[in-house]
Amino acid sequence: MPGGVRGTLSPQREWSRGDRAKAAAKLMVGWVALLWLLEVIDVASGHALDDFGIMPRSVPELLDIVPAAFLHFGFAHVAANSVPLLVLGFLSALGGLRRFAAVCALIIVADGLGVWLISPDNSNTAGASGLIFGLFGFLVVSGFVERRLAGVAVGVLIAAVWGGSILGGLAPTQTGISWQGHLIGLVTGVVAAFLFRRRDV
Repeated sequence: MPGGVRGTLSPQREWSRGDRAKAAAKLMVGWVALLWLLEVIDVASGHALDDFGIMPRSVPELLDIVPAAFLHFGFAHVAANSVPLLVLGFLSALGGLRRFAAVCALIIVADGLGVWLISPDNSNTAGASGLIFGLFGFLVVSGFVERRLAGVAVGVLIAAVWGGSILGGLAPTQTGISWQGHLIGLVTGVVAAFLFRRRDV
């Protein structure tokens, strides 16, 4: 009776920097494309998706906390968020897709809950800006937390490019902008830099 053949399992290939960059780029291009697709559907449906924004302190609206981060009020709104989300998301995802998913989940949920709690009455909040502010805070702080020179350099560069607009988005005097969502997103991103810091650096 012939004996069986025993094969050897090849070790799992480590992802190179190029592999991570490609995966991060594909993820963020797909993410931004989804935002545009949802806005096309929203316009075609007579803005039916706007109802999935967050209206504060209404218990049924808690179900809209996650969907609201993917919806926008018009093409100008989604266009304004596309480039910063693409760039900041790509840079954040380079540190690992699992960690990136955890960071985004924390920011989206915490930001949505905060908006639900403290936004003014009769308001409707949606958009990716809370996540953008969170990723900004995460990237600016994480290099210092992990004591990585490259991370510090990235954080300083990001602060130089987007710091002015970030500070402007926190001003309570602006109308039509959820400064509450921006502030909560930014703070949550900083917290995420500590919670999800890489220990093996």
